[in-house]
Amino acid sequence: MEGFSSLSFTLLFLHAALAASSSPSLSPESSLPPLPENEWTVSTALFIFGDSFFDVGNNNHINTTTLDQANFWPYGETYFRYPSGRFSDGRVVPDFIAEKARLPFIPPFLQPGISHHFGINFASAGAGALVETFQGSVIDLKTQLRYFKKVEHRLRQKLGKSKARIKLSKAVYMFAIGSNDYMSPFLTNSSASSLLDSKYVEMVIGNLTTVIKDIYAKGGRNFGFINLPPLGCLPGLRILRASDDSKCHEEVSLLAELHNKALSRRLVALKNKLRRFRYSLYDFNAFLRQRINHPSKYGFIGGKDACCGTGTFRGVYSCGGKRIVKEYELCEDPSRYIYWDSYHLTERAYQQLAEEMWGGKGNTYKLSPYNLKDLFRGV
Repeated sequence: MEGFSSLSFTLLFLHAALAASSSPSLSPESSLPPLPENEWTVSTALFIFGDSFFDVGNNNHINTTTLDQANFWPYGETYFRYPSGRFSDGRVVPDFIAEKARLPFIPPFLQPGISHHFGINFASAGAGALVETFQGSVIDLKTQLRYFKKVEHRLRQKLGKSKARIKLSKAVYMFAIGSNDYMSPFLTNSSASSLLDSKYVEMVIGNLTTVIKDIYAKGGRNFGFINLPPLGCLPGLRILRASDDSKCHEEVSLLAELHNKALSRRLVALKNKLRRFRYSLYDFNAFLRQRINHPSKYGFIGGKDACCGTGTFRGVYSCGGKRIVKEYELCEDPSRYIYWDSYHLTERAYQQLAEEMWGGKGNTYKLSPYNLKDLFRGV
């Protein structure tokens, strides 16, 4: 079994630039949708692992910096009308998937007083599959797995071993992880960026595989993944190109492509090895490239600029004025933009992503036999 690999490189600049800030605890969200009676809710649960694409507020409750938090205005301005800790103007993918599965919003693990009945979100902004990625500032994937095992233990105590095993086998486990493992050396000016190669990719995939196998050993059978986007096209990476910042940072994007190919191969191998292992793999990379290249086709006004930030493409990570750079600009209508800030999408873009992950629009970017709707329905 692949172990958690160690990688020694010093992460400077961004995460050392701010002193740790205190985080207010949020009360349980008042915006939870009503829970209708339906055939899924009795046994269905959703467990979420990953980074800021899926984080719904865990980092509000850890000792970190505002670089890895979104609990300040204007984050959350569109839907929640307050900063919930999501890195967007509103909802993110897990919120839309929960709605489609007829579940309430899945709460962050660290939020006090939460119920585990419908699942838990363990995702943490800045997290990677490698422990060393932004170490000390985030909840890495290994720690997220440890939190899941605590929840699994509580379910066994509450439901009994048999019922807990059934619940875990029917649950869906969603992952969005890896982006920070490849971006962090570039964002921190680390010399380790020159060491990123296929062996590094295998370390990332190996750590993810370990987590998948551990969840499978606890009874998990239904897994949903998104692959990595073209990382070099995010506004915050695009501006790092000294010679021509109008183009994507292809070095980072190529690493994402290596990762995506390795992830696809590994999931096929797991399916062939593990009995009743089912997975959905969605091509987030192709999804985002289509919108970058043809924004008007999907209702956006451009494929390069963020709604919130400053500098070229609003690519400087200053949204909200609580980070290193205090100046920021805010667009009038986030729904016309693909990107909310330097690295994250708007609610509208996340909604489109969730629609297709669930199984809509002919499954154009589906890289597996199943979509998320299939997994929830037990097809």
